Amino acid sequence: MGEQHGVKFPQEVIDEYASLGVDLPSLFSAGHLGTRMGVQVLEASAERVVGTMPVEGNTQPYGLLHGGASAVLAETLGSVGAMLHGGAHKLAVGVDLNCTHHRGARSGLVTGVATPVHRGRSTATYEIVISDEQDKRVCTARLTCMLRDVPAPSDSTASAGAAG
Repeated sequence: MGEQHGVKFPQEVIDEYASLGVDLPSLFSAGHLGTRMGVQVLEASAERVVGTMPVEGNTQPYGLLHGGASAVLAETLGSVGAMLHGGAHKLAVGVDLNCTHHRGARSGLVTGVATPVHRGRSTATYEIVISDEQDKRVCTARLTCMLRDVPAPSDSTASAGAAG
C-alpha cells in the first residue's frame, strides 16, 4: 500500500484539548489498524468529521474496496465525532455499526463524512457517507457510541491491581 499514515487531527482541535490538559492524539488513535489502512482525518468537530482512506491495499479478492474497510473508516470517523461531542471527560465506545454498501470502488481515495443524527448525554449516533472520487456514494453507515466517563487515574490503578 505504500507509505503508512496515522490519523491526523487539525491543529486547532489538538490545541483545544491541550488547553484542557488532554493530549488528543494519544487519547484517540485509529490504532495499528487505521494506520495500516491509511485512514486520515482531515476535519474534526462534533458537528462534522471528514476523513479519507485509499482503496489500494484495502480490497477484497475481486479488487473492490472491502466492506470491512468501509466499516473501519465509518467507525473511525463516527467515533471521533462522538468523542468530540462527549468532551474531554468522556470516552466514546461503539455499540452498534450498520453499513449498506451501494457500489464498488477499485482505485483512488474514498472520503467519509460523519454527521450527527443524535447527540445525547449517554449516547451519540452518527451517519457516515462514504463516496468515491467521482462523488458517488459507495457506502452509508450509522454508528452509535456509548459515552462513558473517563476513569480517574486512581480508578485505573486500582482496577489494574485488582485484576492481577
